[in-house]
Amino acid sequence: MESIASIKVDHLIGHDIGSSTIVRELARGGMSIIFVAFQRTLKRQIAVKILPKKIITPKTASLFQQEAESAAILYHPNIIPIYEVGETDEFLYFTMQLVAGDTLSTLLKKTGRNIIPSRRVLPVERSIKLMFQILDALDYAHKQDIIHRDIKPGNILLDSVSNRPIVTDFGIAKVLRSDDDSKPIVQGTPVYMAPEQILNRDVDGRSDIYACGVMFFQMLVEKLPIPRLKTTLALLKLKVRSREGVFANMPSELNPLIHEDMDKIIRKATAYDPAKRYQTGREFIRDLEMYLRTHVG
Repeated sequence: MESIASIKVDHLIGHDIGSSTIVRELARGGMSIIFVAFQRTLKRQIAVKILPKKIITPKTASLFQQEAESAAILYHPNIIPIYEVGETDEFLYFTMQLVAGDTLSTLLKKTGRNIIPSRRVLPVERSIKLMFQILDALDYAHKQDIIHRDIKPGNILLDSVSNRPIVTDFGIAKVLRSDDDSKPIVQGTPVYMAPEQILNRDVDGRSDIYACGVMFFQMLVEKLPIPRLKTTLALLKLKVRSREGVFANMPSELNPLIHEDMDKIIRKATAYDPAKRYQTGREFIRDLEMYLRTHVG
């Protein structure tokens, strides 16, 4: 079976898909290709994500379909909107908003390369306000019985026009209202995965809370204080074994602008036991609001 990197798509440029015409390739993910397209009916640029049938297995086709269906029912200013879902002889596809801007991952990398050491992390206030919006979006999705399962900086787009963070890629989201009772396969990005997700146990919105806690920690410091391990498997095993967490230090020890009250927030967000975490995004937001009022500005 071909890999996504080897799929040739030049012949699709200028090709019509649904109500849109493909303009150029934009990016490639683990199982899909994203294009910039022109939506003829509304005369605007949009994004088209396709899954070539050359690489389809029942599992990947299901995940792709789930991404479209999950995101399509969500309507929130910080969640990418889905416009159209369809299929051609060559691929499955859906169309969505084209966001001008970088991912949070790209921003963190650029910030970390600043020649001035004190500017190698995002301002605390900006980080908190970005998290307000991300957590609000996830709190909304969780209330619709949808969890993301792969929250990470690479799945957060930063709109360069509105400065809004936009949550993308519900490709491995679990729709809790689904009639499928089969156990989900272990999926996600190791650094951000909650222990119960690694153990392939039932997960809920608190797994997204854990990932948000790790991502927020990453926004506050130059580098996450986790051990350098040779393999992904070693990291997964460490996270499962380390009931006190895998972080060698807390934010206040790594960033002089952070009060130790932030350490309590990070510990709670990334607690090993889901019952000891923030139970909702709204709870997480409330503590961040208190921190902002007390220690920032």
